[in-house]
Amino acid sequence: MIQISESAQSHFRRLIEREALPGLGVRLSAMHPGTPRADVRLEFAEPHDLQGDEWAVDCDGFTLWLDAGSVQYLDGAEIDYTTQATGGQLQIRAPKIKGEVPAESASLVERVRWLVEHEINPQLAQHKGHVSVQEITADGVVLLNFGGGCHGCGMADVTLKQGIEKTLMEKVPGVTAVRDATDHASGTAPYIARPSN
Repeated sequence: MIQISESAQSHFRRLIEREALPGLGVRLSAMHPGTPRADVRLEFAEPHDLQGDEWAVDCDGFTLWLDAGSVQYLDGAEIDYTTQATGGQLQIRAPKIKGEVPAESASLVERVRWLVEHEINPQLAQHKGHVSVQEITADGVVLLNFGGGCHGCGMADVTLKQGIEKTLMEKVPGVTAVRDATDHASGTAPYIARPSN
């Protein structure tokens, strides 16, 4: 489950004792779990702040409440507190928070969506763009919609053929082609404007 070092427990206990609120504990939850933007939220919580479905982890002198919807993403997390010359630092390592790469036995849809969200979109975000999967046909053709800076961009065709299609076909067995289903004429803020016809 979750490992909380003695130094981290001692750190939380000191802070909780200073507040002197009955039943005060620590709540841990995953924000945007399963995505590249995933992060951990750690906050103090009183009993009336709880939803009622949290998992309780008994610690020395307090309870760590784990958000029920975050359990699968925080399994195996480690919380530590290290003392340094300039003060202390709390470290939280949650190796599953961004999700886990789907197994080869996962559906084509799962494997394509994972790669789009965790590899392709972070690269497109550099140009304020993104793609979303519209459809995956039975014969492995992936239809994408471009958005943000990619919607109406003059380089969308190059991005599709030399970047996205190449990546999906190399890394996701079963993908046979990638097609653009976007109406680029309706783009309002392209990264590179399309040439006028």
